[in-house]
Amino acid sequence: MKDILIIGLGRFGRHMAAKFIEEGNDVLAIDSSKERAESALPFVRNIQIGDSTQEQFIESLGVENFDICVVAIGDNFQEALETVVLLKDYGAKFILARATRQVHKKLLLRNGADHVVYGEREIAEKLAIKYGAKNVFDYIELTPEYSIYEVLTPKSWVGKTIVGIDVRNKHRVSILAVKENDTLYPMPSPDHVFKKEETLLMMGKNEDIDLLIKKN
Repeated sequence: MKDILIIGLGRFGRHMAAKFIEEGNDVLAIDSSKERAESALPFVRNIQIGDSTQEQFIESLGVENFDICVVAIGDNFQEALETVVLLKDYGAKFILARATRQVHKKLLLRNGADHVVYGEREIAEKLAIKYGAKNVFDYIELTPEYSIYEVLTPKSWVGKTIVGIDVRNKHRVSILAVKENDTLYPMPSPDHVFKKEETLLMMGKNEDIDLLIKKN
């Protein structure tokens, strides 16, 4: 579970907040509009109304305590940029921001954002899984039911082989590759011995992989 701060409750922000919460994270959402905040109440319980361009307000949030700060302000670039700068100044660990133009993306990155994206619902959900789910390093949706995840090797698998664990039959997932020190080893053999320091690219039903992740 991670602590997430989301600033901006437009369509992108609402989708991301809902997915973060679905993944089991704690979310505090911020918006300057009372109407947008009220419209998001069915998705997010913890909401504050405030101006993220005001230094005093940002200071009051304790942004250094959040694992991820999301700037989902899409309709006012100046406001988004000022918010990113203030978050960085007050010690935000990781800032994920949204941009609607390439030049905006460059400026946000130069002024403190760690990752900048375009997009609406699909990207919001993908990023929420990637950055919000425990031990998930990347995520590719193949269909609404099946995906490829890059995950940390489950602790109970370390020192055991693929065939010994009977991964495919017991857990209903396929190991497509093993990554160690940024080197990818595709199609590992059945007698591959899992290591603590490696990550696994596994394909399967979202519910089956999610179960593995939560057990890890």
